[in-house]
Amino acid sequence: MLEADPAPFSERAATILGISRSSKTAHQRLAHAESWLRFAVPAMLAAFLICLATVTALQLTGHREEVVGDARREIDLVARLLAGTLPTALARPAPMPGLAEAVTPAVLRERLVRLLPVGSLPPGRTVLLIGADDAILAAMPERPGLPRGFAELVGEVQVLGIMGERAGVLPVVLGNGERALATVRTVTGGSGVAQVAVVQTLDSVTAIWSTRARTAAVLVGAVALVVVCTGLAYALQADRARAVDRVCEQVRQRLDTALGRGRCGLWDWDIPRGRIYWSDSMYQLLGYVREQEFLSFGDVNALVHPDDTDLYGLARQLAARDTTVDHEFRIRAAGGDWVWLKARAEIVQDLEDNGRHLVGIVIDISEQRRLAESTATADMRLRDAVEAVSEAFVLWDAQNRLVLCNSKFRRLHALTADEAQPGRRYDAIMGRAALPTVRREIPAGEFPEAGARTFEAELADGRWLQISERRTKDGGYVSVGTDITALKRHQERLVESERQLIATIADLKRSRRTLEIQTQQLADLAERYLDQKAQAESANRSKSEFLANMSHELRTPLNAILGFAEVMEGEVFGALGSEKYREYCRDIRSSGHYLLSVIDDILDMSRIDARRVKLVKQPVAVGEALERALKLIAEPARAKGLTVSVEMSADTLVMADERALHQILVNLLQNAVKFTPEAGRVAVRTRRAIDAVHIFVEDSGIGIPKAALPKLGYPFEQVETNFARSYKGSGLGLAIARSLAELHGGGLRIRSEEGVGTIVLVRLPRPGLNEAAAAQDAAQEAADLEA
Repeated sequence: MLEADPAPFSERAATILGISRSSKTAHQRLAHAESWLRFAVPAMLAAFLICLATVTALQLTGHREEVVGDARREIDLVARLLAGTLPTALARPAPMPGLAEAVTPAVLRERLVRLLPVGSLPPGRTVLLIGADDAILAAMPERPGLPRGFAELVGEVQVLGIMGERAGVLPVVLGNGERALATVRTVTGGSGVAQVAVVQTLDSVTAIWSTRARTAAVLVGAVALVVVCTGLAYALQADRARAVDRVCEQVRQRLDTALGRGRCGLWDWDIPRGRIYWSDSMYQLLGYVREQEFLSFGDVNALVHPDDTDLYGLARQLAARDTTVDHEFRIRAAGGDWVWLKARAEIVQDLEDNGRHLVGIVIDISEQRRLAESTATADMRLRDAVEAVSEAFVLWDAQNRLVLCNSKFRRLHALTADEAQPGRRYDAIMGRAALPTVRREIPAGEFPEAGARTFEAELADGRWLQISERRTKDGGYVSVGTDITALKRHQERLVESERQLIATIADLKRSRRTLEIQTQQLADLAERYLDQKAQAESANRSKSEFLANMSHELRTPLNAILGFAEVMEGEVFGALGSEKYREYCRDIRSSGHYLLSVIDDILDMSRIDARRVKLVKQPVAVGEALERALKLIAEPARAKGLTVSVEMSADTLVMADERALHQILVNLLQNAVKFTPEAGRVAVRTRRAIDAVHIFVEDSGIGIPKAALPKLGYPFEQVETNFARSYKGSGLGLAIARSLAELHGGGLRIRSEEGVGTIVLVRLPRPGLNEAAAAQDAAQEAADLEA
């Protein structure tokens, strides 16, 4: 049923997406001969035009030669007649016997007019009477501007002027540049006229020929225009036919490509004939190959899963009324497995046979089905991960509706599972909850985050919680409650110990008389103080270990959240359906990365406090470390339009751990870029001391108040200013940089002025540092910072 012919679709199919092509014999023959006719017809038309132009040119050339020859013979004949008749015509009896009449030009012209009346000469022809000295005695008709000599008229170098009547009729160029035919004949007799010349312009000779030539040119041009237009019309029509064929083929190929790429298939169900057309993408989607152009109704119905749809019932429904189809069903693929399809189609009326066609597409939704199942599984895993968190966790959306919470949150507020149902509003849930007593709100530090707060609450059973609330990108917020009962108890014991120590010291001052007893008591108190101090240090280490453990606990669910967000953002298992979902995924991922960076800072700080940082000191090139650090802040600096300048020596070395040095430089550069407004300046320079290297990071940012400088560089300390309220951060960057610098045997100093900028100096030892050099370097450091 579904075996394919290997020929391409354009050769093996008589349809284009189910629409039949013409199959007449004449049309097919014309299609085969079209490629030959496309070149033959223009060639024949061009040959016809060339032959027509050649014949017309030969005819016009022959006719012109004939006209010029007739004019030559006529001019020669007129000149001979005039030469023979002029002596008699010019002879005139004397007015008085014995007195001869003077022959003047006027007399000659008068006798010439009697011989040749006005109007007897054709246009352009002139008869000249020439004297013995080559002077023109008379001209008929009279021409203004006629030269005095015949040689001047026809040119002194002309053959006619040299040979005279032996030259016959020759073409000449007159003095005014006009071409003409001329001849000269000798006149015998005593009339005073030596020669008679006949001159006729060539334009007057060929005037009638020129008119006929223009007429012939117009006719040939009209014929050529008609032939060229006909050829162009044929070429345009042929190109249009080819373009239409190419467009049809491209439409079919692109439609098939788009359908195949989109895992879609085209259906055309001819309901009256009971046959169904499948596009190539449909065969590719199911893994079948085409055997024939159309499939029968029964063949397709046999592939459809019986539990999903019945094509017979659908056909009866479509026959009863015009309707559309939007249905999901399964169909058996070539491998035997079932593929989920979503069909969307509509009834179309065929204009040729007035038949009804159900035309539409089917979309492979198997991935969406599997994605829905995977999403449900991922949601369950996320809920399990949140449930496994040791702290109370709750997530609210932008409309203050519950999204997710764990059992610790329900136990904290004495809520049942029914009362804390996802989707219920905050007021409805917290109205029934047992709210803990808020004892103290923890300040947000130097750079408070908008919509974030942290506070301590005391429960009814005496336990203490530190509750942290943060806003999410979509307007909701997440709350995490951490049990800090042990930490609070340690703090209480420390306060009590301090109070007891103060009371003991006061007793000692009041009891100087009992010195021995006081000394013994002081020793006891000192011993107790050492014990309490050891307990306090143990508590501090416990706090650091707790923060480290908490960071690891948070990283595990965060990695899962980030992974699922990246999977959904990349649409690995199919389209999410709405652009908003991808935006939410990006927000979740960016918030997760930010939270993960905060956790990493806390973990680094806790490791430093717990003395678990092991440095591998070795000579490190400052230039290479600075180049790697600058690459990390290049993009945010470019986005803000900051100017970053570097001034250093390429061979500067420090004795440091390479990773720790990189972290110091990155933290300082990130702070400089973050607190520098747009179009600002960040500069990095190094100075060599005796046995140390001073690294300066300078910016033109918002600056730091002088009162806040002493507390900078310590964990979780931030400056609270009107300029810094829009910057978020944990406040651990400078603390980590200071701690790492001190672990190297160096230090970190800050100089700043509000509205002007900040300079941070990091001093790191060079290879071979000694104590004397260290003291001199400290003095040099103060001088450099002041400079």
